[in-house]
Amino acid sequence: MRDLLLGIDVGTSAAKAVAISLDGHTQGVGQAEYLLHSPRPDHVEQNPEDWWTAVCVAIRRALDGVPSAADRIAGVAVSSQAPTLLPLDREGRPLRPALIWMDRRADAEVDLLKRELGADRLFEITGNRVDSYYVAAKLLWFSRHEPELLARTHQFVQVNGYIVYRLSGDYSLDNGHAGLLSLRDYRRDAWSDELMARCGLEPRQFPPVQPGHHILGEVTPAAADVTGLRPGTPVLVGTVDASAAALETGVIEGGTAAEMTGTSTVLIMSNAGAVTHPALIAFPHVLTGLNLLVGATVASGASLKWFRDQLGQLEVQAAGDQGRSAFDLLTAQAEAIAPGSGGVVFLPYMMGERSPLWLTEARGVFFGLSLTTPRAALIRAILEGTSFSLRHNVETARSAGLELKEIRSVGGGARSLLWCQIKADILGIPIAVPETSTGAPYGDALLVGLGTGLYPDLTAIIRSVVRIQRTFEPDPSRHERYSEIYGVYRDLGEHLVADFKNAASVFGADRDGDVGAND
Repeated sequence: MRDLLLGIDVGTSAAKAVAISLDGHTQGVGQAEYLLHSPRPDHVEQNPEDWWTAVCVAIRRALDGVPSAADRIAGVAVSSQAPTLLPLDREGRPLRPALIWMDRRADAEVDLLKRELGADRLFEITGNRVDSYYVAAKLLWFSRHEPELLARTHQFVQVNGYIVYRLSGDYSLDNGHAGLLSLRDYRRDAWSDELMARCGLEPRQFPPVQPGHHILGEVTPAAADVTGLRPGTPVLVGTVDASAAALETGVIEGGTAAEMTGTSTVLIMSNAGAVTHPALIAFPHVLTGLNLLVGATVASGASLKWFRDQLGQLEVQAAGDQGRSAFDLLTAQAEAIAPGSGGVVFLPYMMGERSPLWLTEARGVFFGLSLTTPRAALIRAILEGTSFSLRHNVETARSAGLELKEIRSVGGGARSLLWCQIKADILGIPIAVPETSTGAPYGDALLVGLGTGLYPDLTAIIRSVVRIQRTFEPDPSRHERYSEIYGVYRDLGEHLVADFKNAASVFGADRDGDVGAND
């Protein structure tokens, strides 16, 4: 009996697999981490083999302990971080490490596209601004700097497309990832001849664009050997992590949004029209007829991880002794600090920033330090600063015509009660944490139900399985206080734009490269 659905998400730092029953209850969860590689400042790459190894481990861990799991899996769907540049040769082998969404090396190509086609024209076609976050600029960089590899490229795939290929032997491209390439006409949902020609590309270099719930192929015997899955298990096309998270949280109509906080924070808002804003990210929802408008902070959870790794040695050691997470120990200290962090404001631009700033040169800032500033205030300032960034994206979406009444929080950040309350107080909007908060792979599992016909009406299923565990209501007095501090946060960011750019030109590679002393 095929009564289990398997979802897999390949994120920025880990792969996660979740098996659920048809009534939406989680049966097994597995996870495995991998590394980011930064060979030069603003270059961020990953080894596709690391993704595959982690996926195999995650699947086996998710199925371990579930009786007859392999024989019960009805299908597999994979979502992933997005977007990514990954060229494959004719044998399906990666020609180079993947340039993931964090990679900013193509800023010169962004300027070139702006000069030749115009920023307004690019936004008109794609529904998005021109930026090195998207794949078009990276492809132009690839053609200019590695033409010999371009000549050997058979197919360009996305992260989930590579995993689907390793599972089934078939190439895939879902409509969500396709929309983030910045090579398609957003309103026509078709390739743009104009953009393809400028980047020197042809549609045949990409797999056919298909809906995420489409069954592409089956798990091969070779993939079955390393994953523990049954050969012949259906493999779906899959989707973008944000779109899968929208399914998990029930973001299938206006007024409700999701925020997914892990390494980064992604604010996910659905709409039935093609709503766009040049400071936000637009692409098709995995559900036919809907679109998503997304805001994204580059380094929310990553900022807290930076603090843990650089300044949290005591918490790391204590976590092992107490059987608790170092993050829990850090945020527990922040609870003792009043809203406003004793006058410290944190700008979470530790790796540049995406929406709504789109400023590669931006860097993290602690503002307002004094000799009386306690360490715990820095921790709370990180939680508040990343929440201010979320508010900036919410306000930008409001200016595009999307009004939010509730935000559902998933991902690792949702496990912090303090962080959830700070978000509610800063936004002035309730933060709801679903009972199932495993992130995008849960949404992928629901997608399997749709693709295999086990869920004839996925919307009804979503409404029945999305159960809210806890809601954090905003406190009016704290919201008022935070609104005052938010004004300081916004002013700081705006006033520092020129300084960020000047610092980038002065320090150059030294900012993020070798900071050791020269003898």
